[in-house]
Order: sequence, then C-alpha cells, then structure tokens
Amino acid sequence: MPFDRSVKIAPSILSADFANFGQEIQAIEAQGADWVHVDVMDGHFVPNLTFGPALCAAIRPHIKTVMDVHLMIAPVDPYIEAYAKAGADVITAHVEASAHAHRTLQAIRNQGCKAGLALNPATPVSAVEYVLDMVDLICVMTVNPGFGGQSFIHSQIEKVQSLRNMIGDRPIHIEIDGGVTPETAPLVSAAGADVLVAGSAVFKGGSVSAPEVYGRNIAAIRAAAEV
Repeated sequence: MPFDRSVKIAPSILSADFANFGQEIQAIEAQGADWVHVDVMDGHFVPNLTFGPALCAAIRPHIKTVMDVHLMIAPVDPYIEAYAKAGADVITAHVEASAHAHRTLQAIRNQGCKAGLALNPATPVSAVEYVLDMVDLICVMTVNPGFGGQSFIHSQIEKVQSLRNMIGDRPIHIEIDGGVTPETAPLVSAAGADVLVAGSAVFKGGSVSAPEVYGRNIAAIRAAAEV
C-alpha cells in the first residue's frame, strides 16, 4: 500500500447484497472502487451486529484492492489477530473502545496491518495527538456509528481541518465514514480527507446485473471530491 493523498473511494459492503458479496465486490472494483470497506459491529459498542472474521476470510479472495476493516467493537484488542488472519490490509479501531489506544495500535501493527484510529462525532482531535507516529489512518465518523444511510454531521468538517493541520507531512490518511455523497465529498476533501467511505451512495440503484450504476455513482463522488 504505497502512500499517496489522491482521493480514494471505499464502498462499504454494509450496503451491498449480503447474499452476493463475492460478485458485489468484484463489481465495485471493476467499476472503480479503490478500497473495500468492511464495517464490523458488535451490537454492544454500536447498536448493530454485522460481520465476523469468518465472513472477512470468505470475501478476502474476491478483493483485489485494499481490504479496509473498521472494528466498531469493544473490547477490540482480543479480536485484532483474528481479523488480521482473515486478510485485513487496514484495521481501524475506535479510540473510545480501547483503554490503551497505543497498545491497540501496537497490536495491529504487530499483525502486519496498517493501523487506524476512528473518532466518533463527539470525540476531539486531541484524542490522537500523542499517537500520530503510530497511525496510518484516522477515520472521522461523520455520522454516529452503527447504521448506514444516516445524514452527514457538518460539524465534523472543522475536525478534519484540525486533523489535517495536526498531521502535517506525516503519511497518514484521513478517512471519512458516514453520509458521503457527491454533495458532501467536496467539503471533506477540501478540508483534507483523502479516503471516502460511501455505502448507499455507491450501491443505490445498482446490482451485479447492472454494475454500471455503481460506476456512475463512484465516478460522481470522485469527480465532486477532486474539484
């Protein structure tokens, strides 16, 4: 995963056809997806229950780009090894879910994965200030974690700007998760984000039998962000 700050679109398979993950992943990648985002929820840290390591291992052979695994679970440390072995390229844990974020980042890196920290809307940027040299990615939640299809929280744009200034020239991605559309993509991109997670905005109207819709949706988000 060579580092660059170009805009990357990471469709969230939370909005895909659960009965057809393999073909859905192949379709979005063929239509221009840069990363594949996997939202893992435990029904405890967030009010939803989604994907375990076995599912990640099952879809890994279909992913030719980057498998971006977002762990919305607590405790998180006991499960890092399992998701790494399932094939994650990037593992992101929530700073709010770990009593010792530095140790969590060490655990992710020790598994050979890129390490990310996610910030909920009410969490300040200062939560990551003293671990910047341990992270490869910071995920700014622009909705409250737990469900797809929520509305974008505009107050987070200032948080992205603050992170961009704090990061300086460090090779750290700023990822946006929640409410990304062609309307919000240019706002977060201008503020300094480079990885845009989009669920319903990518998958709406399309299917594996009509993948060109995914392509148009991805292209629209990318074009808006690059402006």
